[in-house]
Amino acid sequence: MILHHISDWDNAYANGVNIPGGDRWPAAWVGPAQAYRDGALAAGRAKIGIAYGDGERNQLDLFLPEGEAKGLVVFVHGGFWHRLDRSFWSHLAKGSVDSGYAVAMPSYTLCPDIRIGGITAEVGRAVEKAAGMIGGPIFLTGHSAGGHLVSRMVSATSPLPQAVRERIRHVVSISGVHDLRPMMRTAMNEVLKIDDAEAVSESPALLPPMAGARITCWVGAGERAEFIRQNALLANIWTGLGAETAAIEEPDRHHFNVVDGLADAAHPLTRTLLGA
Repeated sequence: MILHHISDWDNAYANGVNIPGGDRWPAAWVGPAQAYRDGALAAGRAKIGIAYGDGERNQLDLFLPEGEAKGLVVFVHGGFWHRLDRSFWSHLAKGSVDSGYAVAMPSYTLCPDIRIGGITAEVGRAVEKAAGMIGGPIFLTGHSAGGHLVSRMVSATSPLPQAVRERIRHVVSISGVHDLRPMMRTAMNEVLKIDDAEAVSESPALLPPMAGARITCWVGAGERAEFIRQNALLANIWTGLGAETAAIEEPDRHHFNVVDGLADAAHPLTRTLLGA
């Protein structure tokens, strides 16, 4: 029998130092994101910096397909709730846009200027804003902390109004952190300031899903064991609470390149998200 124990929680959630060449990211996303954004603007198929709230970072970018959109995809970025913004990820809209969907990508206020519960509320407002601009079904996806945030949108305590909830067809949480309690053991918590009450109120794995929730938890098979565990955890728990769930480990992917499939309409990640 092998007993598992984690003694270094910072290392358990550290990605760059545990991936060969991991120091390439997030800078490796900047060029492709800028190129896609520039191309979409030049084609008249992007709206940049749409305000959804009063905060400095309460803005979203909207990428549009040719012709009328079949529906809306919202991608929520990661960065452990205290880093990055929407500008790093624009190119990941391509797979869904090429499939005929509009894609919204919001930024949000970062910790420590806000609590994670406040970020959840901001993302809810961003989804509601985008939903008011684009009709049809809604699909949510996000990476790492963004995976946590899109999962919160379909938790029973979602900040979304009922009319928006009813339009959500599928959520794909990519490398999502679904139980916040381990984060309290990391040095990051000096910035995140998660306490016991917030861990309970903001962890999708500790909350019931909303009625009719459908979620796929997607992770790279080469990721840190904690991300693989967190991925399986939510799918396991929510299956027992009546949600439609799946847990997928994509071969030969680590924490940073696991999102790449979103840029390709034919990739299983995009096809899974859209139910194609």
